[in-house]
Amino acid sequence: MIHSRLSTRIARPFRARWDSRLAGAAALAVLLLCGAQARIWTSSDGGKTFEGELKSYDPDTGAVGVTLANGKTLSFKQDKLSAADIEFLKEKGKTVAPSTGTASKEKVDADPKVLFARHDGKPADMSKPVKVFILLGQSNMVGLGKITGGEGSLENAVKAKSLYPYLVDDAGGWLERKDARFVRMMQGKGLLANEWMTIKSGTIGPEYGLGHPLANAIDAPVMILKSCIGNRSLGWDLLPPGSEPYEYEGKTMPGYRGTPGNPKGNGEKVEGEWYAGKQYDDDTEDAKKVLADLDTHYPEAKKYEVAGFFFWQGEKDCGSADHASRYEKNLVHFIKQLRKDFEAPEAKFVLATLGESKKGSGGNGGLVLDAQLAVDGKDGKYPEFKGNVATVYSNPLSKGGSGNSHYGGNAETYMEVGQAMGQAMVELLANGK
Repeated sequence: MIHSRLSTRIARPFRARWDSRLAGAAALAVLLLCGAQARIWTSSDGGKTFEGELKSYDPDTGAVGVTLANGKTLSFKQDKLSAADIEFLKEKGKTVAPSTGTASKEKVDADPKVLFARHDGKPADMSKPVKVFILLGQSNMVGLGKITGGEGSLENAVKAKSLYPYLVDDAGGWLERKDARFVRMMQGKGLLANEWMTIKSGTIGPEYGLGHPLANAIDAPVMILKSCIGNRSLGWDLLPPGSEPYEYEGKTMPGYRGTPGNPKGNGEKVEGEWYAGKQYDDDTEDAKKVLADLDTHYPEAKKYEVAGFFFWQGEKDCGSADHASRYEKNLVHFIKQLRKDFEAPEAKFVLATLGESKKGSGGNGGLVLDAQLAVDGKDGKYPEFKGNVATVYSNPLSKGGSGNSHYGGNAETYMEVGQAMGQAMVELLANGK
């Protein structure tokens, strides 16, 4: 589904937008002429009002979007509004910002020579919707591959081993491409990166290995949007909406938004206590914040389409017999729920296994690996995933170490896994199923 900037753009800080001048007669006249159903909104303290049309409301998060007469959209939480306004929102129920149509079919070139070629320096065609790829997971998706240093660093791989030549320009510096953005969010830290794709300081995850082939293959602007944090399990932290409580060894385990003391929960977020699915809420909400303010994160962009999801995770679930035993069930639900929550039913999904996990292994690690392999559309176990879900078996790509040790910080592991994930995504997109 393609989304328009008009209906999703977040305004500048909320306080600055509560300007009483917006309630003037001119604003009302414009709204009426346009056929919009304007409403006078009141602040929670009753001291300020403004006029606008409701465009979106999510009762789960309390997020509200209101479009003003000048076409700009305010985005804020419902607690900023009066009790009467909140009651109005609850009566309306969930309201989705309008889109301009279904998924667009841009040209996709899956030729490996194209995927791993150096970018030609040309900007993207901004008349086309931005193809957004959302990266989720835990610490290895966050990325701890070393950029500088000796063996195992990205610098050494590129300069001493002549690997990944598409990352550098003719002068030997890190290449910056103007057709792909890298945006990174993290719970508790907010926006950590908002830039054209290039290598900078710190560490890397798989984003550069997958981002470059995607941008080369797709004839449209590309955004790589990473929203994740380390030490999170699918069976608890990332548990998706709709997951019900279940019995394990005589105990009732929490479902989505449940807690050990209240496994069922009441459907609302739990204040002051960690709950099942909290990281799912945080990571998806952070990603949606970026998309709601599209032109801040991709200059001149007017529309976007969530074209795919990437997932690299599993270490923490391997540490729990309970979570490992339910990993497949949770993963299937996770894939389906993400597509639903981002209104992207045709979005592709690519995940990578843990580098240390070998086929045929037992224990919790074997259960998680088998679950990850089972959802691959080529496996056939889930016919609905044929042509739209792919699993990258990363053991042959790893340069050693384990996920918990972050593969020793070896940047080549992160690049190799990233390239394989990117190529798998391109193949899914090229098939167009």
